[in-house]
Amino acid sequence: MNRIRSAEISDRVASFMLGGSAALVILILLYIIGYILIHGVGVVNLTFLLDSPRLGGAEGGIFPAIVGSLCLVAVSTLTAVPIGVGAAVYLTSYAPDNTITRIINFSVECLAGIPSVVIGLFGYAFLVVYLGFGFSILSGGLALMFMILPWTVRTSEEAIKAVSAELTEGSLALGATKLQTVRHIILPSALPGITTGVILGTGKAIGETAVIMYTAGSSLLLPGSIFDPVRALPYHLYILASEGISDEMAYGTAIVLLGMVLVINLIAVAIQRKFQSR
Repeated sequence: MNRIRSAEISDRVASFMLGGSAALVILILLYIIGYILIHGVGVVNLTFLLDSPRLGGAEGGIFPAIVGSLCLVAVSTLTAVPIGVGAAVYLTSYAPDNTITRIINFSVECLAGIPSVVIGLFGYAFLVVYLGFGFSILSGGLALMFMILPWTVRTSEEAIKAVSAELTEGSLALGATKLQTVRHIILPSALPGITTGVILGTGKAIGETAVIMYTAGSSLLLPGSIFDPVRALPYHLYILASEGISDEMAYGTAIVLLGMVLVINLIAVAIQRKFQSR
């Protein structure tokens, strides 16, 4: 009886401590969001969202920075998804387990671990200077692609591995080629996981600062093409805060950036649930 009672007490203590850890995570998140809201909600209105900055950002709005962020994310996503999903399909469906595939997997892990400031410096040297793209949406988007590519490969790979082997084997047994099996069986079945991973990677890209500092430029004008420079929201926030231009505008920018990340995460959850219900 004493052992049983002791085990019950241990379980209760463990449950209390683990629940406290989970509650602490939520409290930290709520504190950060609440602190930013309290200091910046006063400037967030329709004019702030749709107007252009004036006096270096001390007045006006952040519309060009919002457009710049969306353009950079669009370029990075459109380039990272085909490469990342293609690499994942190759690693899971075509490549044998040998030295070459192990090197590929190790390279993906190394790419994921490279600091963003290093990728930004490489993007400046290779994309901006060597290839001659200059400070532009194209340079910034491709540099961000280097950041989210490992994420896309890994999430796509795990989603493909989760597809039932019976479906794949049944397709091959019925005479379908490997390419037909990948196209009509594996990818549609793995689409929820791939889509969720891509959207979460987009949320990661939209909050990057160091990469776009060296590649996208800092123009407050609306871009006319992918070769024009832009200032993204994270970099605009950095300038407002570091140069002491306007704390209130900086907090307002942070609210918009957090809102965009939250919307992206909610879209990922909604898409995942929709596909799971099907």
